[in-house]
Amino acid sequence: MLNVAVVGSGPAGLYAAEALVKQAAALPLPVPVRVDVIDRLPTPYGLVRYGVAPDHKSIKSIAQYLRKVLESPDVRFVGGVHLGEDVTRDELVSAYDAVIYATGAMRDRRLGIKGEDLPGSYAATDFVNWYCGHPDVAASTFTLDAESVAVIGVGNVAIDVARILARDPAELHATDVPQPVLEALHASKVREVHMIGRRGPAYAKFTTKELRELAELPGVEVIVHADEADLSAFDSSGGSVTLAESDRRVRGNLVSITKWAQGVTPATASTGHARRLIVRFWLKPVEILGTDRVTGLTLERTAIDAAGAFGGTGEYETLDAQMVLRSVGYQSVPLPGVPFDERASVVPNELGRVLAADGSPLPGEYVAGWLKRGPTGVIGTNKSDAAETVRSLLEDLAGGPGADGAQLPRAGLLRYPDPAATAVVAGNSGEAALAADGADLPSASGGTDLPAGLRTGLDAGGAVAAEADWPLGTVLAGRGIKPVSYAEWLRIETAEIDLAKSLGRGERVKLHDSEAIWSACRPQDA
Repeated sequence: MLNVAVVGSGPAGLYAAEALVKQAAALPLPVPVRVDVIDRLPTPYGLVRYGVAPDHKSIKSIAQYLRKVLESPDVRFVGGVHLGEDVTRDELVSAYDAVIYATGAMRDRRLGIKGEDLPGSYAATDFVNWYCGHPDVAASTFTLDAESVAVIGVGNVAIDVARILARDPAELHATDVPQPVLEALHASKVREVHMIGRRGPAYAKFTTKELRELAELPGVEVIVHADEADLSAFDSSGGSVTLAESDRRVRGNLVSITKWAQGVTPATASTGHARRLIVRFWLKPVEILGTDRVTGLTLERTAIDAAGAFGGTGEYETLDAQMVLRSVGYQSVPLPGVPFDERASVVPNELGRVLAADGSPLPGEYVAGWLKRGPTGVIGTNKSDAAETVRSLLEDLAGGPGADGAQLPRAGLLRYPDPAATAVVAGNSGEAALAADGADLPSASGGTDLPAGLRTGLDAGGAVAAEADWPLGTVLAGRGIKPVSYAEWLRIETAEIDLAKSLGRGERVKLHDSEAIWSACRPQDA
């Protein structure tokens, strides 16, 4: 039995678990595999649960696909176990044949300007976690008593934040947004939302679909300054025009931006304007104003000169705002004991193999997702990324060969019928080893019907079994730590479905704090 731990139950971690099951089953000599997906939270799905806006139901439906991974007979959910607190890196590496770190990117980059730490200035991640019901952020964190809010950034997260602030909260009743959050949105005093980008519209990172959604918000007037929509007004290099000519996404974005700059408003949004959403370009924040809390934001006009150099022009304006949300990119945080590149905010790696300070691969340690490559791509990008990491893992455990015929770490744990068979792993890594989305997961252990309790690793009480033959069982039991099982997670899910019924709201309503989540998970301990 090949025992692998995956740290993180978001898309990257669960795609890695899926790839392990499928690729191990597709080896020339199929290998039984057991994957323990470890998460510090009692709830799985990571970014899909706590990062996707509640009004994006189609994206949130990815959780149904990830659910199939967790219900594979070869995958076990181990919730409520925190790497660095409940178990050390050395203990984890010693207990498993291999470990894959896939904890994503959990914090926003800072602006590095004066006033950034004033009350009323927040990371967009905190706001997203709030409206998504993350247990780390209390429902009382945001009261939305500001009339004007500045969102720094022009990516999809910035658009999500701006849209939730501007949208009529009545349209969120059928979503899974926590009830206290919905009540706070109903009581919101926000009337203006400013979304601000350092560069021009051709350089904005949002997708056309996300941008068009802003035009479909009833009662919301979207405004763009005409000069800031002009591709040549603040870009003398011609780079904006070149991007528009070569990038289909940019051209699609410019269609909406140009209409807004010309004052064209879709009929769906013209039934009175309760709120305004102003999209600004070519401005960078230089200071957040205020004494006891945020009162405004100083912005400097930016431009690109004929030589292609970007910078400030020395022209300033002050924006009236009582709340600032920064959304200028995510960063991964270091895991205790795991190598980390502070400049790039990733775990140093080669094809998913974790690298030591001297550049050599560390035996049995791998990385996937944003922690591996940085916060790039969409949720689906993590699938091919995870498959690459798993190919490296299986090649290493099979004994190579690596570059120049050198043996790879942990050589010989898996056996191939002949040396040439390592090439088969790479060949199976694409269409053959990874089935199409939605396909049933094969079982490396030979089927889906396993003895009662084994499929989810449960003991009689519904908790993850802490037996000596379970890699971490003895360590965690000795510390009095009782991991959350998949069955216990389903209790949380059931409680959210029941709450939605009692409130007359959609399919589910998220439990709004850690206490409510743990009470649903383990009612006997409440």
